[in-house]
Amino acid sequence: MFSGIIEVVGTIRQIETINIDKRFTIETGKLDLSDLAAGDSICVNGVCLTAVEICKDGFVTDVSTETLSCTTFDVLEIADQVNLERALKLGDRLSGHMVSGHVDGVGKIKSFHADARSTQYQIDMPASLNRYLCRKGSICVDGVSLTVNEVDESSFTVNIIPHTLDETIFSSYRQETQVNLEIDMIARYVEALMQADHH
Repeated sequence: MFSGIIEVVGTIRQIETINIDKRFTIETGKLDLSDLAAGDSICVNGVCLTAVEICKDGFVTDVSTETLSCTTFDVLEIADQVNLERALKLGDRLSGHMVSGHVDGVGKIKSFHADARSTQYQIDMPASLNRYLCRKGSICVDGVSLTVNEVDESSFTVNIIPHTLDETIFSSYRQETQVNLEIDMIARYVEALMQADHH
């Protein structure tokens, strides 16, 4: 489990193709790795991955063909920056919302503009996710816990405050940048319960 509060921006240092899977080496910069062990989960751009090896200044993780096919990992390149968050410990403060690191779809930056001191982003999403979003609800974009401003059939808007812009990869986004989207877990459970009632 994660909270969607990014701890640090990391950098992809190496990408190896093993069979048809990929192995990423990610440099973690100022992130304290003293309590990270092989086998631990870490959220990379909103995707829950397993650290298979801990290096001096980062970690190595394997990304399966399934994950490559349904996330932005297929288009990431060496030197790209990524949002990182270690798994929550029991007793940690939950500052964002409950994030599982299971991506529901890939969105695309449609536009962005200054809005007072914030920056407003409009993000295209797969039409299948529309039903799970509502104004003032939660959405996770590349691992960042955000509040939805407005939502229509194929896109939604979020406001990014200066702090979030500085501490995440949002500042690197351009039009057409692909982003990982995870809907609010509660919306998913509500739907499952409603479907169960109809059977």
